[in-house]
This record gives sequence, C-alpha cells and structure tokens, in this order.
Amino acid sequence: MAFKNIEHSSVVPNSPEKIIRDLPRRKFFGALAYQEKLMQDYALNALHEKDIALQLPTGGGKTLVGLMIGEWRRRKFNDKIVYLVPTKQLVNQVVEQANEKYGLIVNGFTGASKDYDVVATTSYKRGESMAISTYSSLFNTNPFFNDPDIIILDDVHAAESYISNLWSIRIQRMSDEHKSIHSALCALLKPLLASYTYTRLIGEVPDPAGGVWVDKLPTPQYFKIIDQIIEVLDIHTKNTDLIYPWNMIRDNLCSCHLYYSSQEILIRPLIPPTWTHEAFTNPKQRIYMSATLSKGGDIERLTGRSSIKKLATPEGADNHGVGRRFFVFPEMSLNENDTRRLNHELMQQTDRSLVLVPNLKSCSEIKDEIEETIGYKIFTASDIQKTKKVFTKTKKAIAIMANRYDGVDFSGDECRLLFVEGLPRSTNTQEQFIMSRMGASILFDERIQTRVLQAIGRCTRSLEDYSTVVISGNELLDYLINKTNIQYFHPELQAELNFGIEQSKNINIDDIIENVNIFLENGKTWEEVSQQIVALREGANQNQFPAIDELQLAVVKEIEYERHIWQKDYEAALKSADAVLSELKSSELKGYRALWHYLAGSAAWLAVASKQNTSLITRSRDEFSLAKKAAQAVSWLVTLSQFSNEQISEKDKVNNAINEQIERLELTLASLGTTYTNRYANYEKEILEGIESDNANIFENAHVLLGRLIGLEAGNEENDGSPDPWWINANKCLIFEDNSSAKPETPISVNKARQVASHPLWVRENILKDKESAIFPVLITPSKNVKETAVSLLEDTLLWDLDDFKQWAHNAIAVIRDLRTSFVAPGDLAWRSSAIIKLKENNLDIDSLINLLKPKKAKNILKPIK
Repeated sequence: MAFKNIEHSSVVPNSPEKIIRDLPRRKFFGALAYQEKLMQDYALNALHEKDIALQLPTGGGKTLVGLMIGEWRRRKFNDKIVYLVPTKQLVNQVVEQANEKYGLIVNGFTGASKDYDVVATTSYKRGESMAISTYSSLFNTNPFFNDPDIIILDDVHAAESYISNLWSIRIQRMSDEHKSIHSALCALLKPLLASYTYTRLIGEVPDPAGGVWVDKLPTPQYFKIIDQIIEVLDIHTKNTDLIYPWNMIRDNLCSCHLYYSSQEILIRPLIPPTWTHEAFTNPKQRIYMSATLSKGGDIERLTGRSSIKKLATPEGADNHGVGRRFFVFPEMSLNENDTRRLNHELMQQTDRSLVLVPNLKSCSEIKDEIEETIGYKIFTASDIQKTKKVFTKTKKAIAIMANRYDGVDFSGDECRLLFVEGLPRSTNTQEQFIMSRMGASILFDERIQTRVLQAIGRCTRSLEDYSTVVISGNELLDYLINKTNIQYFHPELQAELNFGIEQSKNINIDDIIENVNIFLENGKTWEEVSQQIVALREGANQNQFPAIDELQLAVVKEIEYERHIWQKDYEAALKSADAVLSELKSSELKGYRALWHYLAGSAAWLAVASKQNTSLITRSRDEFSLAKKAAQAVSWLVTLSQFSNEQISEKDKVNNAINEQIERLELTLASLGTTYTNRYANYEKEILEGIESDNANIFENAHVLLGRLIGLEAGNEENDGSPDPWWINANKCLIFEDNSSAKPETPISVNKARQVASHPLWVRENILKDKESAIFPVLITPSKNVKETAVSLLEDTLLWDLDDFKQWAHNAIAVIRDLRTSFVAPGDLAWRSSAIIKLKENNLDIDSLINLLKPKKAKNILKPIK
C-alpha cells in the first residue's frame, strides 16, 4: 500500500527541558540542573521577546540548550527554526551531536543553496525539522532562509565578521582578483596621502609594524572622493566576489568608513545595519548564545540590535569552570628552538594533539615541520569538516587548524593536548584601527577575552575532562600572564593560569615533560598537586572590566546613531552622538570618547555637505577640535585640525610626529613580547653587539634595528647609490652614511663625501616623494679629518661622532627597556603620555634628535687636510 500514515499532533510540554524524556534515541541521561533552569527561565520569561541572549560557559552545554529550545518551539508553535553556527565544520558537528547523542532529527545545510537536499528543505519549510546552517547562509544578498520564525545564533561572540561581511568591501592587495580594484582605489587615495604613507599602502615600502599598520581616511576627505569610488567599484566589482557587499552599501557609501593598511582597503559601516536585512529582522525571535554575554554592549554592537534581553546564568553553571587545564608557557624559560623541540616531544607523549594557529601560513609551516620531524598523520580543518571521527579514531595524529578558535569540540580521550600558537587581538581592520590608533581597546576587552576563553577550552568540554594547554606566541603569552588581564577571568581559570605561570618559570624541557605526564596520568600524584590550584581558586575574585556599565548604557544610542547615519538623517545622528558622549565619562574611555567626538563632527559635516543644515559647519569644526583634545596622545586626531577652527601649529606637528612614533613603538614592543620572552633580549643583544662590530653590514643592520626599537620607520637597501640606514617619522628623515669601520686618523674621502651628499636625492626619488619632506644627511664616523677637496660636498651634512652615537644608543636601549616594564598592550593612552615624556627627555624622538644633530655640521667640525 502506497498510502502514508499521517502523524497527529501530540501534547507538547510547557517547557523545553521536558521534551528530553520523549526522545527515545537519546544517548545521554538528561540535562544538568542549570541547563534545565535556563530552559525553564526561557519558557517563563522570554518566550515573546524579540531578542534574547543565553549564556553558558565554554563546555557548559549551550548547544543542548539551544537545540532543545528550538525543537520545543518547533513542536509547540510549528515554528520554522534556523540554528546558525560560524563554519561548515560546526554545522556537521551540531547535526551529528543532535542526531546521534540527543536523538533529534535535524538537517544540515552547507554549500550552495541550489544543492540543498529537497527532502531536507521541504522538512524545514513545513516546520518538521530544524535547519542547521552557517551565518553566511543567512547573511547574504539572497538568503535561502529568508523567512524563518526563530533564529538561534550559536557562538554569537564569533559572528562579527560573518555578519558585517554582508556590508563590508575588503579589497586585498595580494589577491589576484582584487589587484585592479586595489590599484584604482590607491590612485584615488594618492593625492590625499603623504608620499610615504602611499608607498606603504601600495607595498613599495615594507610595513615596519609587521603587517599591523592601519589608517583611516577622515570623513571630509572620504566624502570628496565618494563619487569616484562609486565609479571605480561599479566597474571593477563586476564578476568578482565583491559585487555582493558592494550592492549592499553602494547607495549608503557616505554612511561608511574607509580604512587602509599595507594588506587591504576596507569600506564598511561602523555597526552593521542588520535592521535592513529582512531575513534577520522579520523573525519572531532571535536567540543569541555565547560562552560570555557582554555586559558592555558588545553583542548589541556586533548584531546591530539595541534591545537584547539577557537571561541570568543559572546558579551552579560556572561555579568551578569546566574540566581541568594544565597551562604550560614554554617561552617563559626556553628559547625558540627549544620550545619547538618541546612541542614535538609532547606531541609524541599522547595519541592526538590539537594545534590552533592564527593563519594558513602558520598552519602550513607547522604541518611541514611536524611531517619532517615526528612523521605523525596531519589533519587540517577541511579533513574534519564533515566529521571529526576520522581524527579521533586515529592514533599518532595531529589536527592543525587555522583561525578556528571557536566551536571545534574534543571531549574525553578524543584529545588531551592543545597547542595555541598565537591569537590575534583584532580580526578586522576597523577593530585594529580603534584598538591601536584610537587607543580605545577597552571597547573590545570582552570580545578579546571571549576569543581567548574559546581557544583554551577546545579540549575541556565537561567536568570530567582534562587537557594540557601549551601557549606560544608573544601576544597571547603576554595577555594570559598579565596580572591586569587575569583578574577579569573566572576564579578557576585565574588559579589554573597562576599555577601554570609558576610551573613555567626557570624550568627545562625534561621537567616540563615530566609535569605534563603526571598531569595526563591523572593519578594520585596529580591529585595532590592539584590542591594547589584549588587553594589558588579559593583566594581569587573575578573583577569587572572598567567602564563596562557606561559602555552598556551608550550602546543603545550608538546603534541609534548608525540607524540615522544609514538613513542619511545627519542632524538626528548628531543628537545620538551627543547622547553617546553623555554616557562616556570614565578616564579609561578617553580614546573611545575621542572617536565619538569625531563621529559627531562627521555627522555635522555630512549635514553641511548634503545641504541638510549648513549652519552646522561650526559645530563640525568644534567636534573635531574636541576629538583632538579628548585624547592628545592619538596622532590620527591631529589630522582633523585641518577640518576644525584650529590651525595646525608647529607644536601640533611636533606632537603629532612623536605620537606616531609612540604608536609604532607600541607595535614593536608588542611584536617582541612584553614579559618572559627571549625575543626582546635577543633583539637588544643584536643591536648592542652590532654597533660594536667592525663589520659594516652587521653595524648597519644594528642601526636599522635601533631605529625600529625607538619607534621610527627604519630601513636599508644594498643597491648601488643607495644610502645606509634611514630613519623616518612623519615627513622628516635622517639618512645615514655609516663609516663605522674607519680609523680616527683616516680622513673622509671625496667619494665618501659625495655618497652622503647624494643620499637626500635618492630618498626623494625612492621613498619620500613629496617636496615638503625634510631630509637630513648624517655621517656617522670616528674620523676627525676630511680631505680638503671634499669639504664643499659636506655643505648640508651633519656629523655624528661614532662614540657619541654609541653612547646615545646605549641610553636609548635603557630608556626603552624601562618603558617596556610598564607596557601592556597597544592603545594605552596613559602609557603613551609617559612614553612621550621619556622620549623627549632623552632626545629619542625625531625632532629632538634633529635638534641635537643640527649644530654638528660636518664641514665645521672635521679638520681639512691635503
């Protein structure tokens, strides 16, 4: 018989946790008490809220809670449910978990919508099963899931890029597909940029900050070229992946911001205008799930939703954390080679290891390294995209995953050894600008912490789990061992970190391996040792991030500002910016307050430019001036003076130059590591030994490194006619001829004098191409004499006696070493202020150094001889 049985609706219980008992295929006992409490709280207090947020700690079982709420709503209200996760791998993981562990029938949707299974799509559309898919499947220009009733957003803390990408044009310099677009936009930007900035933008000059330099085009300049940008992108985005976000922002380009770096040009709004995306705004409800729910408005900012009801984390959900972690910080005691050797030894102590790295380049390097040394089978993200079982059932296996810090779960014996090789603080150019240039990293404190929590929790998913976590990479190491950061973690994690830090001091490879083996054996010895962690936990208290309440109060008006800007109602946007500023009062928010004065000025300026209200020109100028005054250690804000009532004074130019130098100094210190790392000591050693060397190449290399250490842009080229090192800051350049190997009695020859005299021309032709740049040729030498015929060639050359240079260099290193002791991370405005004073006092900023050298004219000091 071909007739089908028609299922009749059954009575659905009044709370999600009660349907668990009706799942006959389930392979778990049931929900934990705190999970049940959260589901009950949802049913009683959040059923009809438009936006609701649920928090459970990493490994606390939020996937179960989300799936049960979704299944309950599907059964009770016949809702169409879409459950979103960041990646395809996580889609498959959730589907596998739901079907095999929880006994639910769900369907996964990945890839192109035209390839979706017909039976699965019909089942979803009729409300017969939940759809599990990626954020990108909803946040695109033509989403298949265009009319869900309920959207469940898992790992929402990791969703910013997936959401904002719908309204973001990222033109990457190294992408073959983007090359012509990048070149065309660079041509538009060229008249607006300093020559050195332009050469860095197009890649002619390497980024001295190691790929983290970023800048922004101020609104008045950006507005001038918007029509030209539209012309360029209309033509060049055709038949590229950029056509989709371009269609989303084209008509609102004046509501966006343009950021640029040596890697890319980014055009995007400050906050994604999700209210314009019907697939996201039309559902009855959006449910946000995260390991940490922001108390400072972070989820609101990344989703563009201003009113999110947050259910309290049930009592008992995070009393003692999840599982046990033994942290190892090898770089506190070992050099780079020994750290690498330790990692390989540890990998051979366990059946499986997981390695998390920040990018594909690192993934490839570590993969090659492991294959050459220990020969274990390597799995990458694509290998375990459909199922992780291929990895968890293999011995002598290592999974290496690039930029996948969220969601990939390994519990029990699946994996007991986790390596986290660096973790970027920022994930996009806008974040990077706000953190490092505006000194407003406080805005992302919670977001950064959540990324770290997710990364270190990949192998501890339940109370009985335990794993060793090996931390490498300066930025992550500095973050996790810094006492200021530790105080904001859960007491359990504070205890684990402090225990790991103490165990990682003054230790060798063999002792680390012994400790790890004791931990992994999980026997009586470890039981005794672990009581130290328990004692540390009992004495720890979790503190709240500074100014968090003010950020939460401000976020409603921030989103209101973005709505008005998107609607091109600039006067209303200005009022919203005023409301934001009224909430930002704490001294820790100086940088963020400055940003909002700038945004207020931008709104007023756009009102004038669009002829909505031309009387706001004075208000615009006043806001730009207030932005500069709010954070005087931010160099970018000085550029706003040209759009304010103020003239850029010589004092402003000097202050702006040293601010730029300080910002580069921050990036240098961050790249070298601020605590317990040999990298800084080795860098310093290379300078100190190099400036004492008789070898010209070694001396010149040390000279370049010294310039970078004090925050100057420094370089050297070994071409015919090129100078020795140059130091550049703002539009001033010291161009050197290193004559360090000469004897005091050896006179400066005509050839040497001609070389140094020609250097300024070379710099103008190759680096600083604008005529306004000030270039000072400097001769470093022990020589006391000069050939008579060479004197006239030294007309503009400054002399730096070699011994004086070395003395200055030793003092410079001592000053930077002292500043490093109080440095935590880029963007600390209080640290910048003290650093400015130190540099000026010791003639380390470029203006003070030029003033020190100016009186030392080579032709007046060197003695002419025949």
